[in-house]
Amino acid sequence: MCGRYANSRHDGDLLKDFAVASVVDPEPGPSWNIAPTQNARVVLERVVSEQPDRQLRTLRWGLVPSWAKDLRIGSKLLNARSESITEKPAFKAAAARRRCLVPADGYYEWMATDGGKVPMYLHGEGVLGFAGLYELRPDVEDPDHWLWTYTILTCTAQDALGHIHDRSPVIVPPDVRDAWLDPRLTDPATVRDLVASIPPPTLETYEVSTEVNSVRNDGPQLIAPVVG
Repeated sequence: MCGRYANSRHDGDLLKDFAVASVVDPEPGPSWNIAPTQNARVVLERVVSEQPDRQLRTLRWGLVPSWAKDLRIGSKLLNARSESITEKPAFKAAAARRRCLVPADGYYEWMATDGGKVPMYLHGEGVLGFAGLYELRPDVEDPDHWLWTYTILTCTAQDALGHIHDRSPVIVPPDVRDAWLDPRLTDPATVRDLVASIPPPTLETYEVSTEVNSVRNDGPQLIAPVVG
């Protein structure tokens, strides 16, 4: 699963890394401890004037389907199992038309040890792009405002990561990002095939301080390796 991650990149870096055409919302600033229900940068593609427009937006983590009456459902839909996104009622509409990428420097998992759970930081070369889905709907608490939310896809962790946690985020390599974001791709079978074609990532991992356990803590020290 993915329950906490870091994105310290400025918009200028994300514009280049993800070939973004439009910046819609103000830059939220870097965070090394993005947690569920918080706002974070997301890359998505919308059709504007009959042309695809790749946008950088700020969305809330925790998908709220258009049919949901209670916004608190978002806290239960932080992750989506990639194997069933085209079938589950909460995700199938977004899987067909509203896919996104979630930029990240890396993410945290808590590994079970004899001494308790130990926070580990997993990262790769450069910025990662987690596969995600997004929804937008009128905010029931403010009808004049649109609520944009997202979820991060997970898959079975490969052997290299499986000893830390049995699930890991689906990380979309650069050569698959255009296809993943394409809003004209709406066939569920094609979406399933696309997800299945994504190779497992090559990531490095190391132990970090338990300071990351609290969502109140933030800063680059959270991703520093534990020494000794």
